[in-house]
Amino acid sequence: MGFNSIGKIFMPKNKIFYELFEQVADTVVDMGEMLKKVVAEPDRDKRAPLIKQVEDLEHKNDDHTHRLFTELGRNFITPFDREDIHYLATALDDICDFIYSSAKKINFYNINPNDTGIQKMADLIAQGCNEIRTAVYGLRDMNNLRKMTEALVKVNSIENQADDVYDMSIEYLFQTEDDVKEVIKKREIYQAMELATDKCEDAANVIESIIIKYA
Repeated sequence: MGFNSIGKIFMPKNKIFYELFEQVADTVVDMGEMLKKVVAEPDRDKRAPLIKQVEDLEHKNDDHTHRLFTELGRNFITPFDREDIHYLATALDDICDFIYSSAKKINFYNINPNDTGIQKMADLIAQGCNEIRTAVYGLRDMNNLRKMTEALVKVNSIENQADDVYDMSIEYLFQTEDDVKEVIKKREIYQAMELATDKCEDAANVIESIIIKYA
């Protein structure tokens, strides 16, 4: 009997880590979809309650992440490496942090999100979040590695697209905006959104590592 087979015998019967990661993944998707609603709303006052919903979801995710770390400290036997659990929980939490940061900066800087770069970045973030959820849900039994792998490949492609959108948006911003303050404000929003896609890729890399070790 191989090491991986032995490890599966001793997996916690309550599957608490899978349940918590799936809850986090659902929250990540909810935040990605809510960000799309934020950038689709041209009225600053109407955006405020949408951003509050993003904030509430971010706090909800903090609770899930805290519980993951609590369970990590409490359980001697874990479904996969403790280090990977920590890395994945951190990467997923970072996605939520940068989604919230992106939404918050839009109203904080009083920026009209009716901007091609912002709109496209929000769409890519939501796509990345959905693919991450697909991969996270596959961790429970790893019966559909092809589906998981396809999701991870898509996350990588989405991150590359986000890099291109970021570069083009910054270039266009410098060419068309004379107000230095506006340049700084929009660049910070682009950066926060691009980092959200980076964190999706970080999470995908951790999941890929888990697949290699345990599938």
